[in-house]
Amino acid sequence: MDRIETGAGARGSRTTSAKALRGLDALNFFLADVRDGLGPYLAIYLIAVRGPDQGWNEATTGLVMTIAGILGLVAQTPAGALIDATNHKRAVVIGGAIAVTASCLVLPFITNFYLVTATQSIAHVAGTIFPPALAAITLGLVGPKMFAKRIGRNEGFNHAGNAVSAALAGGLAYFFGPVVVFWLMGILAALSIGAMLMVPADAIDNDLARGMTEEEEQAQEKPSGLAALLQNRALLLFAVLCAIFHLANAAMLTSVGQLLTHLSGKDHATSLIAVCIVAAQCVMVPVAIFVGAKADVIGRKPIFLTAFGILALRGVLYTLSDNPFWLVGVQLLDGIGAGVYGALFPIVVADLTRGGGRFNAAQGAVATAQGIGASLSATLAGVIIVSAGYSTAFLALAAIAALGFVLYFALMPETRGAVRAGSEPESGGGRTPAVPARA
Repeated sequence: MDRIETGAGARGSRTTSAKALRGLDALNFFLADVRDGLGPYLAIYLIAVRGPDQGWNEATTGLVMTIAGILGLVAQTPAGALIDATNHKRAVVIGGAIAVTASCLVLPFITNFYLVTATQSIAHVAGTIFPPALAAITLGLVGPKMFAKRIGRNEGFNHAGNAVSAALAGGLAYFFGPVVVFWLMGILAALSIGAMLMVPADAIDNDLARGMTEEEEQAQEKPSGLAALLQNRALLLFAVLCAIFHLANAAMLTSVGQLLTHLSGKDHATSLIAVCIVAAQCVMVPVAIFVGAKADVIGRKPIFLTAFGILALRGVLYTLSDNPFWLVGVQLLDGIGAGVYGALFPIVVADLTRGGGRFNAAQGAVATAQGIGASLSATLAGVIIVSAGYSTAFLALAAIAALGFVLYFALMPETRGAVRAGSEPESGGGRTPAVPARA
């Protein structure tokens, strides 16, 4: 079997089989459409197919998404802690894929608000497994030195998978209606399970995957307590900034989908939103790969500031025209902002938690803050749309993104230096106090 040396880091050289790396590529590609459940298609399905006659509008749809999001965010930190603790990461990923898919496939057969909310809540809770699991498996396969580059590759395959699945959904929905997204999700879930099985369990270094160093393993140290995360001030600040980013970002695509439903009718809404997703995802692929390749060269902070700036600009541009082609064109900017965020999120968390064995729990904790922002975003946008219109909602989301830009620029240190043992993160022209990896 061909084996590839994937880099050296805290644990020295890591040699991983080509089959395992191909499996990781395939997993990110096929899991892309499964990991977020129905995503923006949920709003289109409930509004366009169910509609006001069955009690569904922007406000009730936003409420379902908020409730499910809140329950999902409660599960974020436990999900990360589970990934740190378990040596059966493949089984956890497979179980999560089955749970998310089953919860979504029952949606066409239920109409009750509470049942819809329950199924989507299950999907959100199960979906919390995927981000820390994929990052942990990657770190356990390639080691910290190659982690940034490999995360960029992961995100590239993830966005490519989203683009292909969205294109298929849009094309097939034109002939068979919005229900086609359910068929597609079931097929991709099965392919995801097959891809996960391509990665041998013994190829994943579980100590490395939880963020421990060679010295800690040799000393047979146990992972630090979860309380250590609360003493990491830079990590807490980053969590707040992630919440702000998603408060501004999460509702934008959903709101555009709802606007397109009103402008073009339910027969074309699914296809149009699929075009929006495909356009953005095609941009995200090179952006994610670029971020992974250059994050160690340029630094994390200037790239992250770009994501906030693009997000604010996108919100403003949505208000300039209701033309569907314009809205799709503006959606291309999501490829830059979301592409940067998706690639940098696990890299920055890894920077701030090097050593201590709580990398995945930290991902879950920060994702909890991120989830709070995303959950509130749907309700905030829905209420503003109903009371003041779409343009006001987009401008409000843009203002939140601008606030995030200012706070990141003024307060967040450069974390690139934290990947070197004993170094401190950089902040502008000076130095900040060391970011504690362990308490």
